[in-house]
Amino acid sequence: MRILFIGDIYGQPGRRVVRDHLADIARTRAVDLVVANGENAAAGFGITPPLAEELFGYGIEVLTTGNHVWDKREILPYLEQATSDVAHPARRLLRPANFGAALPGAGLYQGTTRGGEPYAVLNLQGRVFMTPLDCPFRTADALLAKLPPACRTILVDFHAEATSEKQAMGWYLDGRVTAVLGTHTHVPTADERILPQGTAVQTDVGMTGAYAGIIGSRVEDVMQRLLQGYPARLEPTSGDVCLCGALIEATDGRAVAIERLMLRKTD
Repeated sequence: MRILFIGDIYGQPGRRVVRDHLADIARTRAVDLVVANGENAAAGFGITPPLAEELFGYGIEVLTTGNHVWDKREILPYLEQATSDVAHPARRLLRPANFGAALPGAGLYQGTTRGGEPYAVLNLQGRVFMTPLDCPFRTADALLAKLPPACRTILVDFHAEATSEKQAMGWYLDGRVTAVLGTHTHVPTADERILPQGTAVQTDVGMTGAYAGIIGSRVEDVMQRLLQGYPARLEPTSGDVCLCGALIEATDGRAVAIERLMLRKTD
């Protein structure tokens, strides 16, 4: 199986590059499953139901998120539908599983590819330098134990700040999942590898959006915050738009190859 995981889709530039290039990438690279982090799809902060449906329409099977998932309040009733209706598309929009159980939505999705192969996607959030949540390591243990033995292809989006915590999750789950891919920091890392027991890891797959600014936002807005302490609204920048992610090839649930992707939009 070939899995394409797309890093944080940031605002309209990120959505457009996915719209314009995903189908071609999936076809030419023989991709069986496309997963993407969509928590920044709405102008850099949060995601809305229409935007989730838009991204599903481009061929993304599962959307993961992170700490910004709650930024748009209209996403709450959408996530609630995931609990009440197993056939609703909201089931394919995940929020980190280690948020409080009372919150709507789920952090684990089980599906089947068009070729009939079962898979699961697990969404977790780190705790180092971030909001305290339930332990992501123990949450992973509990949810993986619920998966049927036939579901061997398992992708983990670990939305975290600290490199050490992301690497630790990779080693913790080595041999139990197909890949542990980091999101949140928006800067792609050159550390993709396969661990001894067959789990592919990359500390951060990077952002899908405009790299002309600072992690997707306009330089002047970020500088105003840093130099003056003024809580200026951050707006997505434009220019140097890239689709970033990772392509994993797996056999019987074990990764045999991982390729870092950074595809620049040239038109």
